[in-house]
Amino acid sequence: MTEDASFADGDERPLRLIAHEAADLGVISALVQDAILPASEMVWQPRQRRFALLLNRFRWEDPLNANGRRRRAERVQSVLHFDDVVKVRSQGLDPAQKDLVLSLLALDFTPGADGTGTLTLTLAGDGVIALDLEALNITLQDVSRPYRAPSGKVPRHAD
Repeated sequence: MTEDASFADGDERPLRLIAHEAADLGVISALVQDAILPASEMVWQPRQRRFALLLNRFRWEDPLNANGRRRRAERVQSVLHFDDVVKVRSQGLDPAQKDLVLSLLALDFTPGADGTGTLTLTLAGDGVIALDLEALNITLQDVSRPYRAPSGKVPRHAD
C-alpha cells in the first residue's frame, strides 16, 4: 500500500493505494463503500486489459480533523482501475441506460487456479460487475480535493 505526494500547494494528501493481495483489496473495498458513480464513467479497455471507474467516495480513512473532532461528511473524486482484466460481465444493469447512477457496496475477490480469479463489484439494487483477472492488480487514486457531501450526511453501517 502506498501514498502519493501531496497536492501542489500541500493542502491535502491525495490517496493512492495499490492492491496485489486479498488483504489489500479489503482496505480498498472499505474505502470505496457507498461510493457513487455514473454508469457512463465506467470504461472497459480490452486492448489495455483495463477496467476503470470514476467515482465519488466518502473519505472513510480520515474521520477526524486536526483538532481531533469528527470531520464533516466529505467526498473525494477517485479513479479505481483494475489491470490484467481478461473479461468483463455484468448482471442487473441496463447498458442502454446511460444516465444511471450506481452505488458501489463492496469489492470481492474469488481466487482461481494459478493466480487468476474473479473480482466482483457489488452494486446497490442487485447490480453486479464481474471481472475475470489474470492477476490481482488494482489501484485507487484520488483525483480531486475533498468536498462537502451535498447531503451533509454519512451513511451508517451496523457494527
